Amino acid sequence: MSQPKVLPWIVGFLQPYRKRVLLALLFLLIGSLGWLALGQGVRMLVDDGFVANNTDKLNQITVAILLLCLLSSAAIFCRFYLMSWLGERVSADIRNKLYQHMLKLSPTFYSQMRTGEVISRFTADTTLLQSVVGSSLSMALRSAVTAVGGLVMMALTSFKMTGLVLLAVPLVLLPIIILGRKVRKLSRASQDRLADVGAYVDESIHEIHTVQSYGHEPRDQQLFAGRIEQVMQAAEGRILYRAMLIAGVMLLSISAMVLISWVGARDVMHGNVTAGQLTAFMFYAVMVAGAAATISEVIGDIQRAAGAADRLIELVSAPVDIGSPAQPVSLSLPVQGNIRLQQLSFAYPQVADRTVLHQLNLTIQRGERVALVGPSGAGKTTLFQLLQRFYLPSSGQILLDDTDISLLDLATLRAQFALVPQDSVIFASSVLENVRYGRPDATEAEVRQACIAARADEFIQEFSAGYATELGERGVRLSGGQKQRIAIARAILADRPVLLLDEATSALDALSELQVKQALDHLMQGKTTLIIAHRLATVINADRILLLDKGQIIASGTHQELMQTSELYSELAKLQLLS
Repeated sequence: MSQPKVLPWIVGFLQPYRKRVLLALLFLLIGSLGWLALGQGVRMLVDDGFVANNTDKLNQITVAILLLCLLSSAAIFCRFYLMSWLGERVSADIRNKLYQHMLKLSPTFYSQMRTGEVISRFTADTTLLQSVVGSSLSMALRSAVTAVGGLVMMALTSFKMTGLVLLAVPLVLLPIIILGRKVRKLSRASQDRLADVGAYVDESIHEIHTVQSYGHEPRDQQLFAGRIEQVMQAAEGRILYRAMLIAGVMLLSISAMVLISWVGARDVMHGNVTAGQLTAFMFYAVMVAGAAATISEVIGDIQRAAGAADRLIELVSAPVDIGSPAQPVSLSLPVQGNIRLQQLSFAYPQVADRTVLHQLNLTIQRGERVALVGPSGAGKTTLFQLLQRFYLPSSGQILLDDTDISLLDLATLRAQFALVPQDSVIFASSVLENVRYGRPDATEAEVRQACIAARADEFIQEFSAGYATELGERGVRLSGGQKQRIAIARAILADRPVLLLDEATSALDALSELQVKQALDHLMQGKTTLIIAHRLATVINADRILLLDKGQIIASGTHQELMQTSELYSELAKLQLLS
């Protein structure tokens, strides 16, 4: 997918706030013109006041200069406030747009890009853009206006000396053009290396228990230090070229000023210009040189921001490979929960040469409880993901109530499934919000009823804050069994026609498993239920058990039937289900 250019992309975010942008530009112009007018005040102060020895004129001009300074300062305040606000607003809007897009990307995308890399772009890169839009860009624009205005006033003061300045301008711009491109390229490389560091920190801290259990800290420190050095190496090149850029501009600007001052002093000696005109000219020359120096300094920040924007555009332009159809069809209400697979095949995009599911044909009736068993890698979890369209089938169809799910709106489709994964997902919020994740509009009383049904209310009440208890990142305050019961309560509260249970009782002790099994039996009444099972207690009461191996259904029946007819099932039952 082609990516938009950086500047038009950023301007697109400024478009809704064009009134504030115009006001900021107006105040920028007023402030710059105020400082430029100050040069004429200096000329009058020297010629009409000091040289003419006119005290009254000197006082009047001084008061006028002070009023001019007050006006310029007020304009600077307004410009700084507006530009800073725009920087914050644009950064917030970019983050919102980026997050909205990230939520649409399928697991395929996240399997190819590390989470830490995404987070780095989401935080560090947007912060850099905020700094540039709110500060550096404003400084660059102000300096550009000052430089152009200064050159105009210099020309009005002495055309000859201005011509000499213009001869020097290409020399000053040369390092900006040549070295600026290099700075941008190296800035992108530096941001990439920094993102690698963020990804490594995210991974190692997330798995800190494993890191410390295996005494891997010294090795992780070594690997982290290596990545930090890569950041430094990338930064050194950027710093070198940026330093050369600033030094080159400063050297050429100041050298040009000295030579032009020498020419001007000779013109004063010969009576070609007055002392006030030379003073005003040098005032403008200093302003132009200062503006050029400022531009040379912020150009590095702008180039870094351009590199950051490239990375953000790359992320926000990532194609959404699984989306809703342009004209989705509607499901007949109430949804029955009948599921049919027709010639369903699938291979993960990363390993397209290895097919996970092979031409499955299966019909599951409303309210039927179907257990999926089989060795690891048989395709059980993959089937769950295909039902919710987290991946697209390589071929074949999945039908819900005789409607091809590819024709349904994604939100509508996924609203028909309640999932309880094997590794329970707990968010860093309260018990109440974690359970209410299944139905955000649920009342606290409904949440509690779901927790009672999931046999979770008892341990929740033991917390000092009860349902308001914060569970910490990834539910660190809960045991494995407690996490599972919170996840089950979430599914109970969601009350959806199809249940997907990925070994929902795997983390429970015998007593808790019995309690939760009773809750699930009640929950499954009238609902189509697919259960990934590894334990006999989970499958013994299933209406049907499907035995999967190497992506194919090789046997189907009740537990007793399969024990007699399937050697693989009998072996699994002895090694796994009965263990």
